[in-house]
Amino acid sequence: MMLKTISSIFDDLDPGDALAEVLFGLIMALTWTVGSRLVMQEEGLDVRGLILSTLGCNVAWGIIDAVLRILGTTFFRSRRLHLFRQIRGARDEASALAVIRNEFPTEGTALAVDSADAEALYRSLLALAIRSEPSRVSVTGSDLRAAVAVFFLVATTAIPAVIPFFLIDSPERALRVSNLLLIGLLFLTGYAWASFSGGRPLYAGVTMTCLGLMMVGIAVALGG
Repeated sequence: MMLKTISSIFDDLDPGDALAEVLFGLIMALTWTVGSRLVMQEEGLDVRGLILSTLGCNVAWGIIDAVLRILGTTFFRSRRLHLFRQIRGARDEASALAVIRNEFPTEGTALAVDSADAEALYRSLLALAIRSEPSRVSVTGSDLRAAVAVFFLVATTAIPAVIPFFLIDSPERALRVSNLLLIGLLFLTGYAWASFSGGRPLYAGVTMTCLGLMMVGIAVALGG
């Protein structure tokens, strides 16, 4: 029953968003472990401090990301409501269609849309807007479940980073295993991303790993 409940939470989060949160959590955790390796060379490694700071950082950012998720969803719906009112308040059909075209341009999309098809789509959206009534912008249960999923993903990605310190006596070796484990998870995240988006999994995994390490390097260099 519990597993079914947890699984239903992730149903409210798009796979791309979920993988992005995992990537963010891994980069946060890896920033701490890589940074600690640099500190260890000069001052020695505080294992307990590293474990607490890594877990604490990801938990804190999990909360922040969950709140931002709700705020972002509310902003998106408010913007759509504003668009709806702009269309309904347009002085004529041409002005209303101009509002829709500006909001949904055909250029820069992944599909080559014929101008006649695009015009038919815009007129369909206009007809839908005219027939519909605005609804109140509010936070739904699905939004809250998605926010919980975001928190869970960011917070739990720190766990693989600290597990080696409980299983390996040598702090230096545990830190090395922790870093390798997180790098491997970066690769798997990219691999999974390509599987969902239809890309090349191996290429995406390598690219995600390189980009993740690059961002970690920037964060560490800037004292993050």
